[in-house]
Amino acid sequence: MSSDDTIPIIVEFSGGLEILFANQKKCNLSLPAKDESGKPTDVAFLVRFLCDNVMKDPRKELFVLDGTVRPGILVLINDADWELEGEDQYQVQKGDHVMFVSTLHGG
Repeated sequence: MSSDDTIPIIVEFSGGLEILFANQKKCNLSLPAKDESGKPTDVAFLVRFLCDNVMKDPRKELFVLDGTVRPGILVLINDADWELEGEDQYQVQKGDHVMFVSTLHGG
């Protein structure tokens, strides 16, 4: 893949989610520029990519529910709530910083 075929981004996990990703708090990823159907890569693809390629824990249901990020996980795209960016339909851009924060903690 050439650099035009990939999108470099930074993904962070916080609030306990890093446990699902082998205690990795931050990772640099190169995503394909287009998803399986040829559409521009969006956050929905990123979530599938994370589950299939980055997540080491088999308990995917702690991260996704019905094909999207489960309730109780805050998603920030470049420090803005993903609800302001179109949620999982947001098209990922080169250099984006996507953070997943669990707001559900034991205590």
